[in-house]
Amino acid sequence: MSSARPVPFLKGHGTENDFVIIPDPDGEFELSKEAVARLCDRRAGIGGDGLLRAVRSARHPEARGMAGEAEWFMDYRNSDGSIAEMCGNGVRVFARHLVRAGLAPAGELAVATRAGIRRVRLAADGGGVTVGMGRAALPAGDVRVTVGDRTWPARHVNVGNPHAVAFVDDLAAAGPLREAPGVAPAAAYPQGVNVEFVVDRGPRHVALRVYERGSGETRSCGTGACAVMVAAARRDGADPSADGNPVTYTVDVPGGRLVISEGTDGGIEMTGPAVIVAEGMLDPDLLAV
Repeated sequence: MSSARPVPFLKGHGTENDFVIIPDPDGEFELSKEAVARLCDRRAGIGGDGLLRAVRSARHPEARGMAGEAEWFMDYRNSDGSIAEMCGNGVRVFARHLVRAGLAPAGELAVATRAGIRRVRLAADGGGVTVGMGRAALPAGDVRVTVGDRTWPARHVNVGNPHAVAFVDDLAAAGPLREAPGVAPAAAYPQGVNVEFVVDRGPRHVALRVYERGSGETRSCGTGACAVMVAAARRDGADPSADGNPVTYTVDVPGGRLVISEGTDGGIEMTGPAVIVAEGMLDPDLLAV
């Protein structure tokens, strides 16, 4: 593709976790870490917590093996340009884009991600989007989260990407979260970690703040909300795959509300909004290294 041609883009969000979307069906772009960070910059670029590149699975080396199940691959990058395995809010927005652009029908579709296939249901009326997030893993071992001179025990939960979930008395206790919280032992998270601070709002109803690796504090984190739901359920004595009773929690995030369910097979589903707010054309120089 000629570097002189403008590049289409969209902007979307899920519970105010916002993303730059680059349609690249044939996998023509090589997005450098610097280019992604430039696009996600809120003053010098478009602005976003991350970037979603929409590529046909058959045209991306990391997704070719999934092409038989999912036509589209979500190449997700954090706002600093680093690569992430999955993004729960992002996959809802990604699916909304595909349907809006006529690239997939409303109803059910499969999306390839670095964490595997994610199955998505979109209401034909443009309502909420539900994503099958797979099963959570809860690695053994004690984890601690530190902000300033305060330390809390945390639960290690992996929902396609890693999380440390800490229950606190007040969300303000985490402070301004301008820097990444300390997490120990570091060996528990060799690829970095997202950290959630959680308070109770009522029966099976919690609220969180989240610091995402590579992005900082964000208004929402879909995989984080799923990790929080699993950690809260286990704390509360619920384990659907063991006790045979599905469980649902409401999870409030700074940017809105998500509903997370865990079935008796251990599968997690997340339902929430997904909105496309703008589209336009990029100066191709923004994609230069």
